[in-house]
Amino acid sequence: MSVGELYSQCTRVWIPDPDEVWRSAELTKDYKEGDKSLQLRLEDETILEYPIDVQRNQLPFLRNPDILVGENDLTALSYLHEPAVLHNLKVRFLESNHIYTYCGIVLVAINPYEQLPIYGQDVIYAYSGQNMGDMDPHIFAVAEEAYKQMARDEKNQSIIVSGESGAGKTVSAKYAMRYFATVGGSASETNIEEKVLASSPIMEAIGNAKTTRNDNSSRFGKYIQIGFDKRYHIIGANMRTYLLEKSRVVFQADDERNYHIFYQLCAAAGLPEFKELALTSAEDFFYTSQGGDTSIEGVDDAEDFEKTRQAFTLLGVRESHQISIFKIIASILHLGSVEIQAERDGDSCSISPQDEHLSNFCRLLGVEHSQMEHWLCHRKLVTTSETYVKTMSLQQVINARNALAKHIYAQLFSWIVEHINKALHTSLKQHSFIGVLDIYGFETFEVNSFEQFCINYANEKLQQQFNSHVFKLEQEEYMKEQIPWTLIDFYDNQPCIDLIEAKLGILDLLDEECKVPKGTDQNWAQKLYDRHSSSQHFQKPRMSNTAFIIVHFADKVEYLSDGFLEKNRDTVYEEQINILKASKFPLVADLFHDDKDPVPATTSGKGSSSKISIRSARPPMKASNKEHKKTVGHQFRTSLHLLMETLNATTPHYVRCIKPNDEKLPFHFDPKRAVQQLRACGVLETIRISAAGYPSRWAYHDFFNRYRVLVKKRELANTDKKAICRSVLENLIKDPDKFQFGRTKIFFRAGQVAYLEKLRADKFRTATIMIQKTVRGWLQKVKYRRLKGATLTLQRYCRGHLARRLAEHLRRTRAAVVLQKHYRMQRARQAYQRVRRAAIVIQAFTRAMFVRRTYRQVLMEHKATTIQKHVRGWMARRHFQRLRDAAIVIQCAFRMLKARRELKALRIEARSAEHLKRLNVGMENKVVQLQRKIDEQNKEFKTLSEQLSVTTSTYTMEVERLKKELAHYQQSLGEDPSLSLQEEVESLRTELQRAHSERKILEDAHSREKDELRKRVTDLEQENALLKDEKEQLNNQILCQSKDEFAQNSVKENLLMKKELEEERSRYQNLVKEYSQLEQRYDNLRDEMTIIKQTPGHRRNPSNQSSLESDSNYPSISTSDIGDTEDALQQVEEIGLEKAAMDMTVFLKLQKRVRELEQERKKLQVQLEKREQQDSKKVQVEPPQTDIDLDPDADLAYNSLKRQELESENKKLKNDLNELRKAVADQAMQNNSSHGSPDSYSLLLNQLKLAHEELEVRKEEVLILRTQIVSADQRRLAGRNAEPNINARSSWPNSEKHVDQEDAIEAYHGVCQTNSKTEDWGYLNEDGELGLAYQGLKQVARLLEAQLQAQSLEHEEEVERLKSQLEALKEEMDKQQQTFCQTLLLSPEAQVEFGIQQEISRLTNENLDLKELVEKLEKNERKLKKQLKIYMKKAQDLEAAQALAQSERKRHELNRQVTVQRKEKDFQGMLEYHKEDEALLIRNLVTDLKPQMLSGAVPCLPAYILYMCIRHADYTNDDLKVHSLLTSTINGIKKVLKKHNDDFEMTSFWLSNTCRLLHCLKQYSGDEGFMTQNTAKQNEHCLKNFDLTEYRQVLSDLSIQIYQQLIKIAEGMLQPMIVSAMLENESIQGLSGVKPTGYRKRSSSMADGDNSYCLEAIIRQMNAFHTVMCDQGLDPEIVLQVFKQLFYMINAVTLNNLLLRKDVCSWSTGMQLRYNISQLEEWLRGRNLHQSGAVQTMEPLIQAAQLLQLKKKTQEDAEAICSLCTSLSTQQIVKILNLYTPLNEFEERVTVAFIRTIQAQLQERNDPQQLLLDAKHMFPVVFPFNPSSLTMDSIHIPACLNLEFLNEV
Repeated sequence: MSVGELYSQCTRVWIPDPDEVWRSAELTKDYKEGDKSLQLRLEDETILEYPIDVQRNQLPFLRNPDILVGENDLTALSYLHEPAVLHNLKVRFLESNHIYTYCGIVLVAINPYEQLPIYGQDVIYAYSGQNMGDMDPHIFAVAEEAYKQMARDEKNQSIIVSGESGAGKTVSAKYAMRYFATVGGSASETNIEEKVLASSPIMEAIGNAKTTRNDNSSRFGKYIQIGFDKRYHIIGANMRTYLLEKSRVVFQADDERNYHIFYQLCAAAGLPEFKELALTSAEDFFYTSQGGDTSIEGVDDAEDFEKTRQAFTLLGVRESHQISIFKIIASILHLGSVEIQAERDGDSCSISPQDEHLSNFCRLLGVEHSQMEHWLCHRKLVTTSETYVKTMSLQQVINARNALAKHIYAQLFSWIVEHINKALHTSLKQHSFIGVLDIYGFETFEVNSFEQFCINYANEKLQQQFNSHVFKLEQEEYMKEQIPWTLIDFYDNQPCIDLIEAKLGILDLLDEECKVPKGTDQNWAQKLYDRHSSSQHFQKPRMSNTAFIIVHFADKVEYLSDGFLEKNRDTVYEEQINILKASKFPLVADLFHDDKDPVPATTSGKGSSSKISIRSARPPMKASNKEHKKTVGHQFRTSLHLLMETLNATTPHYVRCIKPNDEKLPFHFDPKRAVQQLRACGVLETIRISAAGYPSRWAYHDFFNRYRVLVKKRELANTDKKAICRSVLENLIKDPDKFQFGRTKIFFRAGQVAYLEKLRADKFRTATIMIQKTVRGWLQKVKYRRLKGATLTLQRYCRGHLARRLAEHLRRTRAAVVLQKHYRMQRARQAYQRVRRAAIVIQAFTRAMFVRRTYRQVLMEHKATTIQKHVRGWMARRHFQRLRDAAIVIQCAFRMLKARRELKALRIEARSAEHLKRLNVGMENKVVQLQRKIDEQNKEFKTLSEQLSVTTSTYTMEVERLKKELAHYQQSLGEDPSLSLQEEVESLRTELQRAHSERKILEDAHSREKDELRKRVTDLEQENALLKDEKEQLNNQILCQSKDEFAQNSVKENLLMKKELEEERSRYQNLVKEYSQLEQRYDNLRDEMTIIKQTPGHRRNPSNQSSLESDSNYPSISTSDIGDTEDALQQVEEIGLEKAAMDMTVFLKLQKRVRELEQERKKLQVQLEKREQQDSKKVQVEPPQTDIDLDPDADLAYNSLKRQELESENKKLKNDLNELRKAVADQAMQNNSSHGSPDSYSLLLNQLKLAHEELEVRKEEVLILRTQIVSADQRRLAGRNAEPNINARSSWPNSEKHVDQEDAIEAYHGVCQTNSKTEDWGYLNEDGELGLAYQGLKQVARLLEAQLQAQSLEHEEEVERLKSQLEALKEEMDKQQQTFCQTLLLSPEAQVEFGIQQEISRLTNENLDLKELVEKLEKNERKLKKQLKIYMKKAQDLEAAQALAQSERKRHELNRQVTVQRKEKDFQGMLEYHKEDEALLIRNLVTDLKPQMLSGAVPCLPAYILYMCIRHADYTNDDLKVHSLLTSTINGIKKVLKKHNDDFEMTSFWLSNTCRLLHCLKQYSGDEGFMTQNTAKQNEHCLKNFDLTEYRQVLSDLSIQIYQQLIKIAEGMLQPMIVSAMLENESIQGLSGVKPTGYRKRSSSMADGDNSYCLEAIIRQMNAFHTVMCDQGLDPEIVLQVFKQLFYMINAVTLNNLLLRKDVCSWSTGMQLRYNISQLEEWLRGRNLHQSGAVQTMEPLIQAAQLLQLKKKTQEDAEAICSLCTSLSTQQIVKILNLYTPLNEFEERVTVAFIRTIQAQLQERNDPQQLLLDAKHMFPVVFPFNPSSLTMDSIHIPACLNLEFLNEV
């Protein structure tokens, strides 16, 4: 392709720009060869004419197509040059916020200056195990690549992190360390990774400082080696440090600080423990105040110092050493502040003896003050003949002091690093390691000194190693693909390195000048000019004679030679060091004694640890008196060579950190600073090397998928894709040198992919135009047809409208005529009605007027008559009252006169002496009372007299008035009596009317008040009734409300309980999972211990070995008191000596439970014995007739004696068993200590067996003997006459009293016991009657006494109970009285409310009491039912035994033997086996069973068989058998699952069987809650004797473990398929296109490879899962939960990959995802699994697919996205939008403004900060109860199981 074709119109190019470095422009005119300029249009539409250098023919760089912008790998760009790299990084950083980008083998990391959520544990797990090209660029991807190559190639790895100060080197190294710590994990309990991370605060404190570019700049380099064992677990670490900037201790530039530790120590100087340091503020010391401001914004030095101290403590540095370290640091500050005074001659100096800082320096370091004062100002010169002491000038003293301070700090730095390495050291053998190098990048400042020279020298070495590695990889790639190898010319910086380190190079000349006594920096510079002026990499500045320029690989750097010699010498005088060696503090002395070691550690100049040592080839010679060690340059060169040897021996991985701006602004990109660092860090060199060869590489399959639109139709007929690609390229690209065909890839020169993209875009553009033309024509035709149809429709509707309007007009005219007719008629009718109504009204008013006149006249006459009547009555009453008043006055006057006379007589009588004497008799005590009465009477008299006088005057006046009226009346008789009478009548009438009116008023008032009172009473009654009704309503409302609230609360509580249950279930299942992991680890350790034990030699028994040797929660040796001794011995033999000793701890724990069970057993046995005695009593009541009838008594006595004997023997055997176990444990300890053989143990077991057998023989002999004695005695008792027995009984004192039947039976039992226990029969009479009577009386007396005591106790308890009830009633009455008194003080409303509350509280308490009572009754009922079942079982067994005994007796009665035929019985659903067959049962049914063997049998058949065996053991009441069988079953299942830990079918098989066994134990447990669906036949198969609730819990836990293993296996089988099937495979052919990829190829990009899966593969796998689980009878609920978990895993893995891969975030991927999800949903519906909730777990993935397909431009689009993506978090939405990548040029990228709009709208969400989904999350599993419809007797056992030893019962 010619230049003219490339530089055509509309082509975009890059031109240089002084501000933005490179600027984009577009050609407005085609370029022709020979043109001197280009016509360009800039992005701001400015027209520019760009000149071209015709001689060099340098055209501007071409710009890549937009489809390639933003690629993960810079080598994927078609045009590889500086502007393309810079623009790609800028777009990724600013628009997509991606800080990581690949550049071939280099990871470019741009510091965002902001915390990003991309470093969590979920991201680590997402990158773990992935290939480097499969995911987006990340530091974790580089770390995973290093870890994977270490494990795969078994070769050590290195990660080289470099960059400028502030670029983020330390943070990147820290994240790489965190990745190794998480993925590798620590193999031991000492977490090395935590200690390595904990060393960061210490190293930052002593090695970091504030610079002008970074507030926390590392002023040293470090290389951390992380050691791994053979399993690739972290076992240790080691740190080396390089080139500590010691000059910073004594000098800081403006706006910089010293090391952080100095300021931290000054900030903490006020603490009590630091008082002796004599420190003050940092501004007061010379070494910390040279840079100006001593603080950093946002940094608290005191808080950081506390973190530093904590880190020291964590790494094991003792408190005393910490104080010594801080003393040394403080002494350096004091040393820098010592005042040095120059003498007059200028050649000598002195220090004041009273200098406070020097005193503090000597005190803190423990050295002599006078010595240090002298040798700070003097030096010693040693010659061959004698020694001189010489004074020093002021500048020499200051230099010596500074050198001493730097040396002390460097030695302390090395000591701290050494102790950190000791803390990180391990004694285990290291198999391999990964090194992380955090080293300074290329530096250039305005003034560059010795430090910059060493740093750039190190970067030259690293760049040389980097170039050679890149060149080597390119060569390997070409050779692997069989491409003809052509030598690529790349920059080799070996000449520059030779200039520095070769013989007579810069470092050699510097060391030589340092040896010269009078050597100066100027002389050294002059030697450099003379020696290296001809070198291409060395230049001399024009304006300076003390500087020199070195042309480095990145840039030219000018170094100022001032200070080179002094820094290289690092002169510390020996006399000063000797003083420090003599310090009284051990740490200070040790710091400087280390230098005398023949094999010194890496020097303090580079600050490395002691792991890598430098041994001189020659014996060390004594240093001169002036220098204490080798030069710094020599040390640094040596350590750098060691580092390069280490790196060359490892596989390197490169991380280049870029600082985007100097202002530390988040996501702000400065192109100038970025391109400067890209040139310096070697990224552009990598680009140049790649561009020199074939940078673009395509797999044949990817190339075909991308560019098949350029293939002709006839070429597609060929099935060989390689041949198609060859023919296409040969037709499209004419120059064969532009591409090469490799074995698996096609290699292109730079720019060829862009050309192919242009052809592809032109093809698409042509096709698009054709499609648009056709579609637009079709749209116009459709539009014309639609317009024509609309026109015809409009015409039809208009004509119809006109016709309808004419008809409407005619209809309206007709209606108007009708309306007028009716309206006129209505008006005439209304006028007539109006006149008629007016006439009727006039007539009515006239007639009413006449009637009213007549009524008024009659009314006036009636009123006059009434007035006359009342006046006459009043006059008569008035006359009577006047006469009565006169009579009363006369009576009063007469009575007054008579009273006065009587009073006078009384006074005369009162004055006489006799009267006084008579009155005084007995009246002495009444003087006071009489006096009081006299006073009261006097007062009363006065009032009466006053009233009397008033009344007299009134009556006098009335009499006078009456006299006057009488006279006046007499006079008026003669004048006009009628008028006076009339007036009097009128007045009387008026008074009468007034009186009537007053009476009426009073009556009205009375009646009104009475009515009001009645009304008020009625109202009060109504109000009372209303209050009562309201009270009832309130009561009802409160009750209803309480019920509603209770219901609501109960619903809420149920929801909360369900949620808590789910959380608790999840936590519990996690604990079960952890337990299974610990159990697995324990098994592994036990296997290792077994292997160790099998090896010959000395071995020791672990003292802390777990007691759970049987893989279950129960002891392996039964400790029940009911257990058989032989079984216990057999178990001891089987399990062995060690386990028997270890199970003693479990035995002690279960001892209490055993005693409780023993007590319950004894109670039940006593009750059984009582029942047996009742039966025996019934037999004895019958009259004995023959000797044969006595046999039942003999059998009963034999059984009783045998039971008693067995009990006593059982107790003895238990004691023997305990003693045996104790002896076994002691013997075990002795064997462990003496390493003896187990012969003594087997001998002890044999002896115990022999003793046991002998004991059984003796026991049978004793039982037979005692049976004969008792039988003979009973015969003698039966042969006696009945009368003596009656007489004997009647002679007893209590014979008349009633004796209870049970008491009598117990008395008889006591007699029997006495007979059985008695061995001396001599004390009885001949027939033993006296002894029996005596023993019987004793038993009866004891029974009566016990009954009496029991009754007295019951009486006392009843009295106490009644007293307590009485006290409770009294308290209740007092409370009610107090409540009643309080209630009376309240208002009526409050009283009502208070009463309601009291009633509610009373009802609540009663309700609670009733609930408690009901619970107690239900509990008692369950207990009684269980006891009843047990008693019924025992009664049935007893009846069966009696029937068997009777049949035996009848058989003995026969004279001849007959054959008894056994009657066939039905199968009862029980299987019997012998104890010794248990191991065979477990082996055939569990361990060796294959699921294929039961293909045609009943599902879960092993579970049914095991339950039938358990049921038989329950039927025989053998708890040892039940325990042993269940424990062996559980252990067998665990062993099978451990052996087949990756077999889905086997795991599913045992999950279904374990669940079925659990369901059987529930279904047949006897609990009514599990028996609701049982048939009557199934209820007969319930367990009778044992409650296996604890084993149900163990089986439930085992089911959880199996379920988790099943999910793990299924996920392990599905996970490799998910990404390929869901994201990469083309479910819809031709939809997706492949974009160009760079150096990092995706591992699954090859469609024909082995790692490619399609969706059908996932569906086939899930079909297999579903078929296996259904065939094996797994519960449907569990199947639903399994697929819900698997679909969640598919969702999580797919979405996490989508969030971490830019190449799959496209519209076509969204379409593929939606299609794939729909296929999965269809599969769920087809398998009837849609109710499992699996679709809901896929909701985030569904929304992510929709988000990829939605429009992303306008505000409405943003709102639609926010409303749709509810299951995605804000970070996930923004991440997908940032990752969205168009696959062709017709799509548009998502703008930054749109993403900001989305973020603003989603700001209110409270989403979690986690970006990725937790793929390892597991939903808690629930095992619902699922009873079986099968009965046990219907189950058939196939012969293939080899279970012939099982007998059907």
